[in-house]
Amino acid sequence: MQLWALFWHVSELDKNPIALGGIGVARIIPIIIFSLIGGALADSVDRRKVMFVTQSFAALLALTLGLLTQLGHVTIWYIYAITALQAVAVAFDGPSRQALIPNLLPKEDLPNGFSMTFTSFQIGSVLGPALSGFVIAFAGQEAVYYFNAFSFVAVLFALFLIGDVPQSFAEKTAGISIGAIREGIQFILSKPIILSSMLIDFVATFFASASTLMPIIAKDVLKVGVVEYGYLSAAQAVGAVIVAVIMSQIKQIRKQGLIFLGSVIVFGIATLVFGITSSLIVAWIAIATTGAADGVSTIIRNTIRQLQTPDHIRGRMTSVNQIFFMGGPQLGEVEAGAVAQIFGAPFAVVTGGIGCIVGTILVAWKYPQLLKFNGDEPIEAGETSTPSTGASIMVNRARKP
Repeated sequence: MQLWALFWHVSELDKNPIALGGIGVARIIPIIIFSLIGGALADSVDRRKVMFVTQSFAALLALTLGLLTQLGHVTIWYIYAITALQAVAVAFDGPSRQALIPNLLPKEDLPNGFSMTFTSFQIGSVLGPALSGFVIAFAGQEAVYYFNAFSFVAVLFALFLIGDVPQSFAEKTAGISIGAIREGIQFILSKPIILSSMLIDFVATFFASASTLMPIIAKDVLKVGVVEYGYLSAAQAVGAVIVAVIMSQIKQIRKQGLIFLGSVIVFGIATLVFGITSSLIVAWIAIATTGAADGVSTIIRNTIRQLQTPDHIRGRMTSVNQIFFMGGPQLGEVEAGAVAQIFGAPFAVVTGGIGCIVGTILVAWKYPQLLKFNGDEPIEAGETSTPSTGASIMVNRARKP
């Protein structure tokens, strides 16, 4: 809800498309700087306690943004600064949160667990953008930020209800150190399936960043107001929820690599359609299709990565993935804003869709293992020695994700 409100807020304060790209810069720089440290922290301390701190910090930032807006002191630079601080919280929160999920479920239930987790997240993503338009229109911009701050009460209560969670570290980690970070990076480089899925994640979201330019498309191309903008913003999550509910009921998914690659290409095609249409209905369907395609790829890639990663290094794997996952769309926002500034928003969206398709094909050509991945490969155990820590990492592949 707050993210879409921020895009609208910035577009109201500065009419230049490049200003929207500033949100991407503010969100990605802290992710790049702090994510790897956050991953090492997630593998060294209680992941649930880390989340208590990060979620509380994020709540205070949302409250601050609401107060600044209500008092009339907010500027675009305040928005950038608070967004950057929120990204610091995400950099530490993301690895702990993602690495915690496999500690809560038996391995055989993990794919369905990810589907249900993704579904609940996307339901919030449906309601948030849709409500943000109404809240801004009828209660003011600051009300969105207050709603976000208050929502963290539920988050903290949920963390309390979870209770103590055992973390089965296979061996002692190197703690929060350069050696520990290097160990995580070396693990990913040794796993072509994980590495290639991260690269595709980055390429696809870097080029296909239609959401960044949605306020401009809504105002200048589709000729709609803030309420319709809210509906359009929720379309991606609607598509994602539908797909996630369906996938949560499928016991076993075959040809996971092929499905993953196909879903990303569909994502690029739908982005291209969004860029060329002037119809609100077609635009909504196109954005909903990107959400459905992204839902398929997200569930499959999360399952693959988590099941192929030992618990003692899962936080660090997730932290590297977070840089790819967050870096793609945030840097893509900068790229989209710059291209839109020169050539216009529709051109930026169309070329982004094309770039997504081409980039995915190139990564698949470079890593054919991903295309052949079925999802039921037998476990192959092996050891990779990491001189930096002297640790021996047991690499296990899941039998049937």
